[in-house]
Amino acid sequence: MSAERSLIAVIGAGLMGHGIAQVFALAGHDVRVHDVDARALASLGERITRNLSDLGQDTGAAARVSAVSDLSQAVAKADVVIEAGPEDLDWKRRLFEQLESMVPAAALLATNTSVIPITQIMRGLRTGHRAMGTHWWNPPYLVPLVEVIKSAWTDAACAQRMFDLLRAVGKTPAMVEKDVAGFIGNRLQHALWREAVALVASGVCDAQTVDTVVKASFGRRLPVLGPLENADLVGTDLTLAIHRTVLPAIESAPGPSPYLEQLVAQGRLGMKSGEGFRCWTAEQQATLRARVLDHLKAMNRAESLQEGT
Repeated sequence: MSAERSLIAVIGAGLMGHGIAQVFALAGHDVRVHDVDARALASLGERITRNLSDLGQDTGAAARVSAVSDLSQAVAKADVVIEAGPEDLDWKRRLFEQLESMVPAAALLATNTSVIPITQIMRGLRTGHRAMGTHWWNPPYLVPLVEVIKSAWTDAACAQRMFDLLRAVGKTPAMVEKDVAGFIGNRLQHALWREAVALVASGVCDAQTVDTVVKASFGRRLPVLGPLENADLVGTDLTLAIHRTVLPAIESAPGPSPYLEQLVAQGRLGMKSGEGFRCWTAEQQATLRARVLDHLKAMNRAESLQEGT
């Protein structure tokens, strides 16, 4: 728990917003959540309470979260404001132009975009030194990482304040020193996805086989062995030899795969339509989602036990 109690404002009460609010409330901070959707605000406390109960955590923390329909009221006295709205550059720009004049002069401003460069969002702010990205991963209360991204104008001390706050509430912050599209995590993730799509599109294997290979091989090691740790483990000389052979053959197209574009054009949108790279029944979808949540909860329990020893 953070030693100093702060007022956190979260813009957006949806999937990411309510989870972010939950993290800060559980750590003892007061949180105000704003959304234009009255239904999202009405169900906010119930969703947070349900999450806390499911995790065996203090459900009383939900009482520290307030649903606020008026934006200016939600942020007026905030120490930190985190936007968790749609991935729409123009919308985010307009919002931060409003927020800049609403919040206290010392308040930190952050956007939870997944891939949009922070410099594009914060361009034009008078106080861009206190603005940054905080990329949380879904679900925010189970995935430890939060990337703290500096824009071209972010003051290092402000970024460090955010970093320290996130660490104090139990997250694993990572400082992104150079603002690039996708930051660190999504650049790595989608480089893998690009090659996965290419393997299926070129007939090397089907989608299920791609997933099986990842989960049954290097995916097993990833929680404890990062890619560059692995490179050092096997040796940079061997890594270089492998790269000389395999990199020329790996997909390097700068745009989306035509195969992926075809899936979308055909209405094969994944689980939301019942078919994407694979076909999904409602039961299969529910089973996979439950398996992912159970896995994340088990990993967090294991880490807590290790920290306690």
